[in-house]
Amino acid sequence: MSGKSIGRVALVTGASRGIGAATVSALASAGHRVALTYSSDSTGAERTVKDVEAAGGEALAIQADASDRSAVEAAFTQIEESFGPVEILVSNAGITRDGLLMRMSDEDWDTVRATNLDGAFYAVRRATPKMLRARWGRIVTVASVVAAMGSAGQVNYAAAKAGLIGLTRSVARELASRGITANVVLPGPISTAMTDELDDDRKALLTAAVPLGRFGGPEEVASVIAFLCSEVAGYVTGAVVPVDGGLSMGL
Repeated sequence: MSGKSIGRVALVTGASRGIGAATVSALASAGHRVALTYSSDSTGAERTVKDVEAAGGEALAIQADASDRSAVEAAFTQIEESFGPVEILVSNAGITRDGLLMRMSDEDWDTVRATNLDGAFYAVRRATPKMLRARWGRIVTVASVVAAMGSAGQVNYAAAKAGLIGLTRSVARELASRGITANVVLPGPISTAMTDELDDDRKALLTAAVPLGRFGGPEEVASVIAFLCSEVAGYVTGAVVPVDGGLSMGL
């Protein structure tokens, strides 16, 4: 359950498909006007907007590279002109450039960090002043179970996602007195385009490691995000919430 909504302005970054697109739909279903950014998948972004509008909601798609400060600024300006100040921010944009540590290039490290961690910082920083004035806000960053567990061949991705925990909890402490919450969601293996690229053996190993014995669906992650963005979640902040079928249990 997402809780009772009074209809606010939300932004979901990296939302042309997968968890991001599912989150746009969940927030729109809760009565919010939802903007979404995407890097290159205009077809997916347009499809997400059409799905929201077909269900009677309002959505706006904006092309913006999460790692580009000026693009993030321009996106926020467009949202403010169309919908008003962003009151709910879901920082979901993320990429992978996997490879073993000794073979990982500086470019692979820098690119993943810039999108997955720097991009969240740019968006949170840009959203904060308007939230402070309103004395209300919801911030959710989407990390990964690998932030807690580590992952061979993903030192760049795991490090950036772990950084989101420190970023988000620091923001939670800074902004709590103004009625702004900040939380982290840690998805485990989820059926998305990213996991579709895994070979069958890797998928089988991951499935076997999950106590529930299956991959999760994007909507299962989106429902948790929507709750954290709701009015009734006002006493939840600084939380790290796994949505991983029990994979990281005990960490």
